[in-house]
Amino acid sequence: MKGIMKSKTRFGKLNSDMVKKGVERAPHRSLLKALGLTDEEIDRPFIAVVNSWNEVVPGHIHLRTLSEAVKDGVRAAGGTPMEFNTIAICDGIAMGHEGMRYPLPSRELIADSIELMIEAHRFDAMVLISSCDKIVPGHLIAAARLNIPSIAVTGGPMLAGFHRGRRIDFANINEAVGQYRGGKISEEELYEIESHACPGPGSCAGLFTANTMACVTEALGMSLPGCAATPAVSSAKIMLARKSGARVLGLLAETVRPRDIMTEDAFRNAIMVDLALGGSTNAILHLQAIADELGVRLELNLFDELSRVIPHICNLSPAAPCFMEDLYRAGGVPAILKRLEPKLNLNVQTVSGRRLKDLVAGYQVRDESAVRPLSNPFHREGGIAVLRGNLAPKGAVVKQSAVSANMLSFQGAAVVFNSEEEAVDGIVKGKVREGCVVVIRYEGPKGGPGMREMLAPTSRIMGMGLGEKVALVTDGRFSGATRGPCIGHVCPEAAEGGPIAALVNGDIVQIDIPRRILNVKLTEEEIQSRLKGLKPKTKELGRSFLAKYRLLVQSTDTGGVLRYG
Repeated sequence: MKGIMKSKTRFGKLNSDMVKKGVERAPHRSLLKALGLTDEEIDRPFIAVVNSWNEVVPGHIHLRTLSEAVKDGVRAAGGTPMEFNTIAICDGIAMGHEGMRYPLPSRELIADSIELMIEAHRFDAMVLISSCDKIVPGHLIAAARLNIPSIAVTGGPMLAGFHRGRRIDFANINEAVGQYRGGKISEEELYEIESHACPGPGSCAGLFTANTMACVTEALGMSLPGCAATPAVSSAKIMLARKSGARVLGLLAETVRPRDIMTEDAFRNAIMVDLALGGSTNAILHLQAIADELGVRLELNLFDELSRVIPHICNLSPAAPCFMEDLYRAGGVPAILKRLEPKLNLNVQTVSGRRLKDLVAGYQVRDESAVRPLSNPFHREGGIAVLRGNLAPKGAVVKQSAVSANMLSFQGAAVVFNSEEEAVDGIVKGKVREGCVVVIRYEGPKGGPGMREMLAPTSRIMGMGLGEKVALVTDGRFSGATRGPCIGHVCPEAAEGGPIAALVNGDIVQIDIPRRILNVKLTEEEIQSRLKGLKPKTKELGRSFLAKYRLLVQSTDTGGVLRYG
């Protein structure tokens, strides 16, 4: 009667007892035995191994190997692992066409799918294995919502590629397209760069959104120390996966849950790490969405306030020819935390079972040139700035650490496009000239819908040698691989009647990043007069997922979360 009687374990009462204990659960145990599980395995805690592996995304192609290591760790610590998958979209493959409308909406779908699997099958704890832009935050949103003991294993960065004596990454191939269009490189060299920029598994080698979110996850305390920067192809990554699988049983025994770890203080720490690294602006959207699930409100102003006091101390691609592997050799996220120690909230809990103050005491910086002291930063302020003005009353964001000093203040005539496709076509056809401000609108969460990343137009601009001669403003967003004066998340967006919808060619746009200003030289009366009676440009979406998304999605200043009522 072993499967019927309730056993006593160090884990106490388990969620999974609902599906496996007592006479009434004989049918359930029968189905579990159909999986090949023994009575002993059924008696142990059920640990969900949530894997975003697929054969489409380079950041995910190796995650089967990590999941096997995780499951080994779970079994060794006395649990029964059961693996299931979540979807994962590659932003790079989706970039620059209609497919880019789908990655951001997938974040919520991923979180919802995890909720469905966990709640239906009454898992006791979970290990979240993911990589890349929307998948990592989707997993963390689910952890926040479900609040069962959880640990994240991020898949790790890709190694940099190599071309003609220099290291390169995904950002280089995008800019190479613009260089080819501008007659600066041959088709043969473009092919060489294409063939060497992404040499194998992992999240693209620079500090783009995928690796930014891995670093943020570690800084939040949701992955083991060192996880974010450890390369995807290293044996150390497999060891971390195995340790994480074992550690989730410790979290279960200690009844430590995500809401004990992802506190408001932990979010502040994560923001500070992001700013010190000069990470992707997309981190704002994702941190706000994760925090929203916990009832924590992260105002845009908080990011800007912290950016004014947290210096940029680690300079990685796309802002510099250094990569995640350089951060790894310098000590990874622990090295950043060591530098920031005087500014951090050190009493926060982490999945390691130790508080941050105890962990930081043992951290060190292994390369002073890669992770500089606070007194000698690459930039005096952090990587992100929040701009406001009559063009963005609710805010806009820019990755200021990737903007050259002579472009921090800029003024020019608007060249307006109503979609990314229009903008790319206009850039290629020479409609964008030195001294102008490219405006791309109707690409926000509702207007897109899906808030596409504008890597194609920005890369064409950089590749054609206009990177320090024009600026770009959009209610869409930017890939973490973007550099230059590219201002996104303009809120309210055009589809909601924001001032950006009122612009016409020739309007003078004023950008002042140090002063945090984004204005158009129009009076408020002129803006409102143009907006009056203006019908937003919307796309017919039929019965698609995007149609549902457009109905529910909120503005970018809230993180683009969904509201159901």
